[in-house]
Amino acid sequence: MKNYKNREANRSFKSDTDFESRVIDLARVTRVMAGGKRMRFRACVVVGDRRGQIGWAVAKGADVSIAVNKATSQAKKRLIKVPLKDGTIPHQMFCKFKAAKIFLRPAKSGTGVIAGGAARQVFELAGYQDINAKLLGSNNKINNVRVVFKALQSMKGQ
Repeated sequence: MKNYKNREANRSFKSDTDFESRVIDLARVTRVMAGGKRMRFRACVVVGDRRGQIGWAVAKGADVSIAVNKATSQAKKRLIKVPLKDGTIPHQMFCKFKAAKIFLRPAKSGTGVIAGGAARQVFELAGYQDINAKLLGSNNKINNVRVVFKALQSMKGQ
């Protein structure tokens, strides 16, 4: 039988204070039941440590705080490591998810984060200081977050 205590002791956990979280989207959603409509809240949250680790999640809850807390804890479980090269991305790229498209370009030092909407939040939490991004096609914040994460995951080089 394996020793599970040693496995837990060897696993390194990041403390919750290392991560910053931002609510990207908050919506009241309803479901029609026999007795009427049931209201819940949906929260899309992005967490990051500003050093190249970010995660995102969407969760629902009966109250706004329940939905945000649930989404934050799920996002911390789904962290990815993104490439940071001198505060920017290693190369330019184009990525598509459903109708949402994004075009990413590395920027010179001192340029800042030039991105709109949900993409700006993700890049700031990831730790990028200089990046140029253009979101095309969709105004859906959740799909825009998904296309940014898809692009950053597929990026090559460190």
